[in-house]
Amino acid sequence: MSLSPSPRPPLGPGRRSLLASAAGAALLVGCSGGSGSGGPGADPSAVERARARAARDSEELAARYAAVIAVHPGLAERLGPLRAEVVRHVAAFGGVRAGSPSASASASGTASGAAPSVSARAAGPADDSGAVPADEKGALALLVRAERKLADRRARALLDVPGELARLLASVAAAGAAHVFVLTEG
Repeated sequence: MSLSPSPRPPLGPGRRSLLASAAGAALLVGCSGGSGSGGPGADPSAVERARARAARDSEELAARYAAVIAVHPGLAERLGPLRAEVVRHVAAFGGVRAGSPSASASASGTASGAAPSVSARAAGPADDSGAVPADEKGALALLVRAERKLADRRARALLDVPGELARLLASVAAAGAAHVFVLTEG
């Protein structure tokens, strides 16, 4: 009796590699200085620019989730919690505060399948062509690509920012990697 290969190759990282990546990022950040110690030549304005970019990136990702939910309301239950977490990342980086009316309405409105908020629509197109794929599988692949790209960029940015921001970037990058896993395993 011969064993046939699995009918479906794994789409995303395996659980072990996901955990190893998160652990490696935590170890890397653990080796950095304290919350106020920048690396040599750490410029406070550069740190603020990095924090602002991270907030904008999370806002754009939340807008992508909102656009997918608007086009595919059947995915709202699955994607709503992931989008709500991305909205919390915006607040953690100093963007729109989680308790503000616009963030709360935006997170709850799109999680329930309603149309995206004005701020979500204004954040830009869902992809380079401006359209969310018509099929759910393609729409999920769009989110997977966006989450991977952003998690990778944040992991690379760890070396350029001081302790506290590096720890936050590592945590949010690990969350993004977990989102990829959830999106590909569903």
